[in-house]
Amino acid sequence: MSNTSDSNKITLVEECRGVLHVYSDGSIVRSSRPSFNVPVNDDGTVFWKDVVFDPSHDLQLRLYKPADSAGSKLPIFFYFHGGGFCIGSRTWPNCQNYCFRLASQLQAVVVAPDYRLAPENRLPTAIEDGFGALKWLQTQAVSNEPDPWLSHVADFSRIFISGDSAGGNIAHHLAARLGYGSPELAPVRVRGYVLLAPFFGGTIRTRSEVEGPKDAFLNLELIDRFWRLSIPVGDTTDHPFVNPFGPNSESLKAINLDPILVVAGGSDLLKDRAEDYARRLKEWDKDVEYVEFEGQQHGFFTIDPDSEPSNKLMLIIKQFIEKCLGKN
Repeated sequence: MSNTSDSNKITLVEECRGVLHVYSDGSIVRSSRPSFNVPVNDDGTVFWKDVVFDPSHDLQLRLYKPADSAGSKLPIFFYFHGGGFCIGSRTWPNCQNYCFRLASQLQAVVVAPDYRLAPENRLPTAIEDGFGALKWLQTQAVSNEPDPWLSHVADFSRIFISGDSAGGNIAHHLAARLGYGSPELAPVRVRGYVLLAPFFGGTIRTRSEVEGPKDAFLNLELIDRFWRLSIPVGDTTDHPFVNPFGPNSESLKAINLDPILVVAGGSDLLKDRAEDYARRLKEWDKDVEYVEFEGQQHGFFTIDPDSEPSNKLMLIIKQFIEKCLGKN
């Protein structure tokens, strides 16, 4: 006699860093606790506040500016958080701590938007929300009554778009969509993109994916799980949202792109994809730089933002910004 109660038992199907739980009946439970339980290093040298940029989906972004920025116009640096499109938030302490450093070290206004997460909202939702955050900035730039907290210090003609992991994927898609000079955002003007360990994939494994450390912070099992939960149902990791050079992806050769800085850790399983991305763009005469940090893992700059490699990366980002602004 079979036990029907066992066959109807609800089981855990997917779990991501203790934050996201997907069950066999389709239910989804999210923990309010971040997977990075570190102290927030708010020493008062950077001011910040939250703003709703998409009321229809209750999406917020967090604005940061140096406390001593009164009277000076600063570039704007977007920072899209990582998390495999499935977890993460502007409110997580690791994200907030990195944005504090970006604002103070780059002397910039930092904009850290949230975006809707998978599997409740699969791709391209996150990319569309990223674009929505840029459109919000455009409304501020043209408004007769902009938020003075932002408008008194922000230079809307000097925008940089960065993203960490999944956020780097979003930054790539925004670069391809907007093209050189970002004309549809005028008077907002994007000057460059910073892709930090961008989250790309594909059906054919790269060497770093196959041979990378099994105990990596972002291991192959977790990479596959994130893609399973975030790509359109029934699609593969050669989808254009995942693989910029997949069989159905629009060629980037004909697109005139703003300058791009690509950063990877030498021990990151995603390293080969980042390096291949930069190499191909360079072969098509795009203005792209690739920087690899030997021995560093995925997300090293937010895991330990005060480390020597993280400090070196901050200097590289600053030099990239100066180079881009010097060209225009």
